[in-house]
This record gives sequence, C-alpha cells and structure tokens, in this order.
Amino acid sequence: MLENGDLIFVKESSDMGRAIQTSTGSYSHVAIFLEGLIYHASAEAGVSCQKPADFFESNRIYDLYVYPDIEPLRVKERACQHLEASYNASFYPDGDGFYCSQYIAEILPIFETIPMKFGDGDQEISDFWSDYYRELGLPVPVNQPGTNPSQLAASPLLKCKERNLYDSDF
Repeated sequence: MLENGDLIFVKESSDMGRAIQTSTGSYSHVAIFLEGLIYHASAEAGVSCQKPADFFESNRIYDLYVYPDIEPLRVKERACQHLEASYNASFYPDGDGFYCSQYIAEILPIFETIPMKFGDGDQEISDFWSDYYRELGLPVPVNQPGTNPSQLAASPLLKCKERNLYDSDF
C-alpha cells in the first residue's frame, strides 16, 4: 500500500496532538515514506528514519497523500542529510533542528511558510500553548513564519491517496 514518496499525515489524541490539531486543522504529524523507510522529525528521536512497523501506532489515524512530481531519490538525499538533527521543540523558524512539517518542507521544498497559530477558537493562545512555552521560557511564536501538517496537506500540489487508515492497514 505504501509507495515511494507517499506523505503520511497523522491524526492523534495525545495532548500535544490535540493542541496542534485544534490550532491548525486535522493533522498533528507528517512523515514521508522513502525506499522502505519512514523519515520524520519527532520529539522522541529528532530527525530519524524507521521501519513502517515501528512507526504506525494503533491509537492514531493516517491519511496518505502524494506529490505527483516528486523525485524520490533527490528527496531521500535531502532527507538523509538531516538524519539525527535535533527536534525543534520551540517551533521557532530559527530554532535548532526541525519539527515534523518543517523537516518535510526542507526536504520537499514545495511548501510556503505561513503565520503560525496557537489558538483554540476562543483564545489567540490556548492554555496548552501558554503552559508549553512558559516551561520553555520563551514567548509563544504567534504569527512567526512556519508550517504545520494540515497546511502541507492542503497544498494544491498534493493529491489525497487514502484516508482514515489505521496501523492494521499497513
């Protein structure tokens, strides 16, 4: 089912996942499948690649998208250049390392940056993000240039391949 160059968008129910989805849209994570491995940036491992069996989890929903004009070998070359980079937990555009959509936009440079949002529909900055950035000792980077998984998925350059997949579908 997974094909070289597929972009994997994740919906999840963790606190961080829900906060990202509430602020930005349907997805909280994005990764790319290249030559049998999944490349992504995560808080747990920074930029890494792993086997699909180690990536997919039962408490998440996955949607697959494709970029029809992808050059998988070139993208994999870029992806490998950043392996083991740290995770950009600040989400600042000049922060060390990469967050997930920032990494994908770096290795597949077809996406624009947009002003980042951290609200919840009622407040410009949700309680989750206020607490998160208080612990980091940083101001919330509202309207700083950035990316997010839902924004990438909405790109007119991508085509949706399959929706609402679970770990058992892979």
